Amino acid sequence: MTPFITSAISALIPLIIGFVWYHPKVFGNAWMKANGLTEESLKKGNMAVIFGLTYLFSFMLSFMMLGIVRHEMGMFSLVVDGSKEVSDMAMAIAAAVGDRYSTFKHGALHGTISAIFFALPVLGINALFERKGGKYIFIHLGYWIVTLALIGGIMCQFTLLDGK
Repeated sequence: MTPFITSAISALIPLIIGFVWYHPKVFGNAWMKANGLTEESLKKGNMAVIFGLTYLFSFMLSFMMLGIVRHEMGMFSLVVDGSKEVSDMAMAIAAAVGDRYSTFKHGALHGTISAIFFALPVLGINALFERKGGKYIFIHLGYWIVTLALIGGIMCQFTLLDGK
């Protein structure tokens, strides 16, 4: 599939995982308590805007994950200078590696690493200034580990970069 299509499909993952993860029978009650929210206060939001923007942001996130999980994207950046020698070397390396790292497992690993080394610091900094506790951070971190692992796996396994 093209990067656009896999990003569009992967952008559904945060919504699906969020539906399960933040359900009252999973972590929903603990999340509401950690945020000082009630079911009544949550009903006041404009759900069309919330879900629409969540999908847009999730699409952006999925598209960005492609550069993290598919190492060829870095190789393609080398050929921008137009040098035939650099282009030939990049293509030779890409041919030697092949699809060896284009697996769900590889993408899930990079998604998990991204959650720990990117999402955790962002969540942690925000939580510190919002005076939220560790429970708040770890509920969200768990969500992002699962979500980014799945997005990374799908983007790595199913995105075709050679147009085939």
